[in-house]
Amino acid sequence: MQITEYWLIITALFAGGLIGFLIRHRIAGSHSMQLDTERARLAEQMDTKTKELEITAANELNRQKNVLETELSRRRKDLRIDFERVAKREDQLEKRDDKLQNRELDLSKQQSKLDRKGNDLDKQQKEQDEELQRISGLTRDQAREQLLSSVEEDARGDMARVIREIEAQAKERGEERARKIVVTAMQRIGTEEFSENTITAVPIPSDDMKGRIIGRNGRNIRAFENAAHVDVIVDDTPEAVTVSSFDPVRREVARRALAKLVQDGRIHPSHIEKVVSKANKEVELVMKEEGEKAAYATSVIGLGPEILRLLGRLKFRTSYGQEQHAHAIETALLSGAIAAEVGADTDIAKAGGLLHDIGKAIDHEVEGTHAAIGAEICRRYGVGEVICNAIAAHHHEVDQESLEAVIVEVSDAISGARPGARREGLEQYIKRVRTLEDIANSFQGVDQAYALQAGREVRVIVTPSDVDDFTAMKISRDVARKIEESMQYPGQIQVTVIRETRAIEYAK
Repeated sequence: MQITEYWLIITALFAGGLIGFLIRHRIAGSHSMQLDTERARLAEQMDTKTKELEITAANELNRQKNVLETELSRRRKDLRIDFERVAKREDQLEKRDDKLQNRELDLSKQQSKLDRKGNDLDKQQKEQDEELQRISGLTRDQAREQLLSSVEEDARGDMARVIREIEAQAKERGEERARKIVVTAMQRIGTEEFSENTITAVPIPSDDMKGRIIGRNGRNIRAFENAAHVDVIVDDTPEAVTVSSFDPVRREVARRALAKLVQDGRIHPSHIEKVVSKANKEVELVMKEEGEKAAYATSVIGLGPEILRLLGRLKFRTSYGQEQHAHAIETALLSGAIAAEVGADTDIAKAGGLLHDIGKAIDHEVEGTHAAIGAEICRRYGVGEVICNAIAAHHHEVDQESLEAVIVEVSDAISGARPGARREGLEQYIKRVRTLEDIANSFQGVDQAYALQAGREVRVIVTPSDVDDFTAMKISRDVARKIEESMQYPGQIQVTVIRETRAIEYAK
């Protein structure tokens, strides 16, 4: 029973599998028929699209071909037009070349004619020159020299006349303007004449005091000279003792100390040293105060203490009898007034005028001119370069780099040249006058030279046959320049050159 059931089950399974196989086979056959149908449909669609693409490509190809043929036709037309234009241009150039060749031939013929004419003219010129030389008795070079000499004389005369006219006009206008500026400045800056000078004579109550000043075996006078670094001259001058020193500050210290000793009456070496030391401090204080007063009086600010001390030291320094401290203040005020008139910087002008002679405070201690020394000192203590240039250039030792430098020079000359400002000794005066005449006589063509108006004018008489008008003007400038370079003098010196021709005949 169990076996029979087993076989039934197997048979049922086999029958089920066979039925499933048949069913799947049929289904597969149906799918295969559908696939063939779809494949056929797709193939037909592809053929249709391929034909459409071929038609579209053919149409596009025809269109591109037409475009290219149209462009090629246009370019061929443009090339044909360009070719015709080039051909036409070549024809024009050939014609122009023919014309140029013809013109060149004409020019060659004309040049040949001109050459022949030139040769004929040269021949005629040579014949005329020979005839002129035969008639005049002069060679061509000699005639040229005479002509050039005559033209040169005429030109020099005209040049001298024009220069004189220009100088006269410029001088007239410049003097009028300068006179107005200077007068305005001097009216605003009123100063007294200098009457006080550094005192070197110390008054004493009686001649008996001279013995006490000298002391036993000269010990007092030696102690005083060693302490004050001066020379004390005790001579026959009644009721006076002279103090001598090249340093004005030492001389002032010695004067004060000696006056106190004479007044006190106690004159011995130990007391002398104390009095001299005290007088030295007093003079230092005076220099500081005077420097500050000068800066305040001129409204110049920003000066260092050392500059103010040197400026106050000028209180005891004189030049041709003029006190340099007052001279510096006066120059600063004049510089400020002139700068205001001409539109320059008044602060720079006043500072340059105040410090222009500061080198004189130590010019006996340092080598060099007082202008160069003063400029170097001011640079060392931070004074501006424009002011330093005005200091260094106020005697033309260096070039003036600003209008303020020129103003400082002018103000210095005004302050020193006005009446009563300066004086000089007889020996210095004679030496200066003689030097002026020697300088003028050293130039070629000068016949005589005279110093006039106390050495403020040099009148030079030249030989008229050796010196013309133009050379006379040059001599005046050269003499003035040499005086500036080789001499020191107060104010200014006028150089007048006289060229005079006289014709003298006697009636008998």
